[in-house]
Amino acid sequence: MHTEGSLTSTSADLRKLADTLVTEYSSGRSIDNMDNLFRQPDREVIFECIRNLMKILYPGYYRTRNYMIYNVSSIVSALLEDIHYHLSGQIAVALNNTYQIRDPEKMKENDLKAAELAAAFLQKIPEVRSRLELDLIATFDGDPAASSYGEIIMAYPGFYAITIHRLAHELSLLKVPLIPRLMSEYAHSHTGIDIHPEATIGDYFFIDHGTGIVIGQSCVIGNHVKVYQGVTLGALSTQGGQSLKNKKRHPTIEDNVTIYSNASILGGDTVIGHDSVIGGNAFVTKSVKPCTRVNVKTRELQMTKRSCGESADEWFYVI
Repeated sequence: MHTEGSLTSTSADLRKLADTLVTEYSSGRSIDNMDNLFRQPDREVIFECIRNLMKILYPGYYRTRNYMIYNVSSIVSALLEDIHYHLSGQIAVALNNTYQIRDPEKMKENDLKAAELAAAFLQKIPEVRSRLELDLIATFDGDPAASSYGEIIMAYPGFYAITIHRLAHELSLLKVPLIPRLMSEYAHSHTGIDIHPEATIGDYFFIDHGTGIVIGQSCVIGNHVKVYQGVTLGALSTQGGQSLKNKKRHPTIEDNVTIYSNASILGGDTVIGHDSVIGGNAFVTKSVKPCTRVNVKTRELQMTKRSCGESADEWFYVI
């Protein structure tokens, strides 16, 4: 039970802690930059743009409450205007913050540039939808458990992740800073699938199950590729840190490749040739020729007789 004295003491301690933290905020460390408080993009605004984009991409599945067939044009126009307005504002903030722009005239220029970038991005929606249609077909064709296209759109995390990646990738091609990364992390937090927005992914792409997949920044994936859960398409080493920036650190996966669960393919010089299959748990750091099957040699299983009455705790592994 708290007494009046203990509450007073705790309150005083918390005020002292608050004063200490506020003093730290002016220390000049990167984590203490209060100057950035209102100069960073607003993640919630960006996430709302994503949700509105989903309504445009899949009107029969992500619709507004006042959706009616006879006013679709008005609703889509309103959604586009809303996305353009908010996305323009966030792009302008990202441009100013990334390049440390503080000059009022330059900031006005960035407002105009941001509006142009947002408009250019929205013009890509028909192309993105065409590519997503191929991804949808790939998912349905590749998964016997799929009962309908609608199930995939509404319930498949892999398809959700590739949808957001296709959008984020278009923004990255326009050299928009930070916002594509926030979009990819939004998908990551919802699906457990981590795709860098700069990764290049071809048509008819299928992610099955998906949890734990990592696709790195400079990864290039061809057409008709299938990837299962836990796959890493990553860098061979990151010990070089920032000196590796803008270098190809992640593998190239050619057309018609299947990569089974928990396989790791690493390195910018690593190329998986077309029509190859990479088995589960494989660790690949060298290129694979086309039409190759890569698999890990099965470990020997040892089975011994046990008494039906013995404790379930009396077991062991032979490795």
